[in-house]
Amino acid sequence: MLIRIVEHIDLSEAPAYLGSEETGAINLFVGMVRNHSKGKKVLHLDFEAYEPMALKEMEKLGLQAKEQWPLYEVAIIHAVGHKLPGQPVVIIGVSSAHRDASFEACHWLIDELKRTVPIWKKEFYEDNSVWVNAHP
Repeated sequence: MLIRIVEHIDLSEAPAYLGSEETGAINLFVGMVRNHSKGKKVLHLDFEAYEPMALKEMEKLGLQAKEQWPLYEVAIIHAVGHKLPGQPVVIIGVSSAHRDASFEACHWLIDELKRTVPIWKKEFYEDNSVWVNAHP
């Protein structure tokens, strides 16, 4: 498994890791910083993580996904630090022989990551800033 917390996400890393001759499907989710939220203009986001626990939880999610679906590989990469609109902040990637398993596992992984992994984001608007829950 490819499990990382990084300052800057390289969008080519996960697909390169997941591909193989036996792979029939690679499913990637790329979470980006958008420039609006709840009717306000977002200037930037700051991400913080309790990295030892976050990496442990990300590894656990990858293992659980491999138990639930017939996956070849799992990649979970999350960014921390100051991020501008348009920048990637998370990649979830899985490879499998068939697309159904990869779609289901990828969806489950991003939901569980947001629910269980200790990574927090603060949104900065023109007039204030707020810590944001992973699930609105």
